[in-house]
Order: sequence, then structure tokens, then C-alpha cells
Amino acid sequence: MYKRYVVRLTHEERKELEALVRRGRAHARKLLYGRILLKTDASEGGPTWTDERIAEALETSVDTVARQRRRFVEDGLEVALMPKKPGKPRRRVLDGRAEARLVALACSEPPEGRGSWTLRLLADRMVELGHAEAVSRETVRRTLKKNELRPHLVKEWVIPPRENAAFVWRMEEVLDLYEEPYDQKRPVVCFDERPCQLLADVREPLPPRPGGAAGGARLVDHEYKRGGTANVHVAFEPLTGWRRVEVTERRRKQEFAEQVRRIAEEDYPDAEKVRVVLDNLSTHTKAAFYEAFTPERARRLAGRVEFCYTPVHGSWLNMAEIEISALVRQCLGKRRLADEATLRRETKAWERERNRLGASVEWRFTTEDARTKLRSLYPAMQE
Repeated sequence: MYKRYVVRLTHEERKELEALVRRGRAHARKLLYGRILLKTDASEGGPTWTDERIAEALETSVDTVARQRRRFVEDGLEVALMPKKPGKPRRRVLDGRAEARLVALACSEPPEGRGSWTLRLLADRMVELGHAEAVSRETVRRTLKKNELRPHLVKEWVIPPRENAAFVWRMEEVLDLYEEPYDQKRPVVCFDERPCQLLADVREPLPPRPGGAAGGARLVDHEYKRGGTANVHVAFEPLTGWRRVEVTERRRKQEFAEQVRRIAEEDYPDAEKVRVVLDNLSTHTKAAFYEAFTPERARRLAGRVEFCYTPVHGSWLNMAEIEISALVRQCLGKRRLADEATLRRETKAWERERNRLGASVEWRFTTEDARTKLRSLYPAMQE
């Protein structure tokens, strides 16, 4: 049968292909292509197998064999062995200057009436400004991905002012406290609280079912009944992995004073001084003791505790926030708790399990790290 594309290997090409197949250390498709070319070789001494025989022997298709003969004849051995034939280089829609303008546009404020930039909005604006004749949303998407930009997302972050001596003073005070070894007479307890919205289901949720309409998910009706709010107070001692979770209806100075009293008198009755790490909430003051207790008891309690405040915009330094984050993820998140009693029961169950496991926080951020990573906050280090 007449063949338009006939493979005739030179002596060097045959030696190269035989060595390739013998070693076997190449892409599987490249090895297959090498075997095809060896079997279809029509030069003097070559096997000159038919396409059908090669396809049957190498467990491939006749079209693949014919395609390899054509690639060899038209493009040579090097291209014929490539797993994919190199295509024509794609013309860039945006050159370097236009791409830089797109990045600058994505980093700017969106136009009036828009909350954020979208792919279509960026593409249209590039054309309006004359930076390109036409831009597709896919071109915009690839450019933003290459430059690690996601202008449609918004993340909240607490950013302290630069060169803030008050911030670094409070920060280093907390960090140095965390580095101290455990002292039974002077324990370090982190304290924080958070509000919780109480919601009740108006219809009984449906449990997940294999192959169900919701893809195996638990079904909850979108309607719910509001039950007010409650507050969760967390006291956490990181060095021992102990925590206590309390639920209250309100979050006033009286509730705060009672939580601190429990820490000092019930949880650590034998401690000389309990050092409490907490944020700058207006209720977090020893004056709260005098609003909740008699002057004698308030004075005694004030002498037994020592407050170590995190800096303003630095509540992330309080390890109790990490513990509350675990509480939300593991217990409170993505569920509805109808009333204060249910919230108290669920948080107490979570507390018992965490205490049984002795779960703690592996804190690694030190004062030395702060002076390196947060150098811009130190006024004397800017000279």
C-alpha cells in the first residue's frame, strides 16, 4: 500500500532510539513513539512493519502510528518524540505595559455604585481607557491570578499605627509573660468573652441521607426563631491546658467581676497572685469589683489578681481568643442553639472534653520575633 509519509531513519537516529527504548527512563508516550518509529523504519535493514501490525503489537491505534510517521517526516525526530507537538505561540492580548495598567486598575478603588471590581468590569474599563482594543474576562482572570490579586475579596485585619511605643510596650509585656516557666503560685490565665445569638428551629431539621436530594447534607429550614443573646466567658491557662467556660445573660462589670472572683477564689485558691491576660474592654477593670462586692471583698480580690492588658488593636495576643476560635469551630459554628440552657450544656460538654485531652496552644511568637517582624512599630528602630 502506498504511504505518503515514509520513515527512513539514519544510523545515528536508529542508535538514539534503540538506546532510548533500552533505558526505558522517559515519558511513557515518548517511549511508545520511539518504538513506533523503530518498527516503521523503511531504511535499508529496517523492519518496515505495517501500521496495523505495529498498532496490534504496541497496543495502540493505527491513527497514532500514521500520525507519528507524518510528524517524523514533517518535523524531524526531536519533534516526533515530543508527547505533544508544540503549537504556535499565542499572541499576547496584553503586553507588559497594559498588564501593569490592569494590575494598577485592580488595586484602585472601584467606580461609584460598585462594591468591588469584577472580571467583566475590569475588562470593560481597560477598553474604555484605551489600554487594549478588546479584553476577555479569561485574560483578566489569568493576569490577576499570575499577580496573586483577588480584588473581589475583602478580609478584615487589625492594623496598629506605625511607630507605636504604647503598642510595643503592652505587646512585649504580654510576650514576656508567656515565656515565663510555670509557677503554681503565680499562674497565668487568659480571659475573654464573646456574644452568642440564640436561634431556634421552627421546623425539625432532616438528618443527612446517603444519595439524598441535598447531596448527603443535613437539611435545615431557612426560617428560625430569635431567642435573644447570651455571652460566653472563657478562662484559659495555656501552660496546663485547662479552661473554664461560663454562660451569662449579660456582659456587665458585675458579670466580669464574678468571673474573676471564680478564677481567684475557686480555681486558684492557693495562688499568691493570679496574672490575668485580657483586652481593653471597658468592663475589664478592678473598679468592677467595687460595683459587685463589698469594699472589703473587692479590695482583697484586687490584691490577689494582676491584670496584663493586650495593646489596643492587639487582642490577637490573647490566647483566650484562640481558644474561643476553637470553641466556635468545634461547638458553636453552623448550628442553632435555642436558649441559654442549651448553650450552657453544649459549651460545658466541649469544656470537659478539651480538659480531658489537655488541649493547649503552641505559642511561638516571642519578643525577639516581634522586634524583627514588627520592626515598623518600634519608633527608635526607624532611624
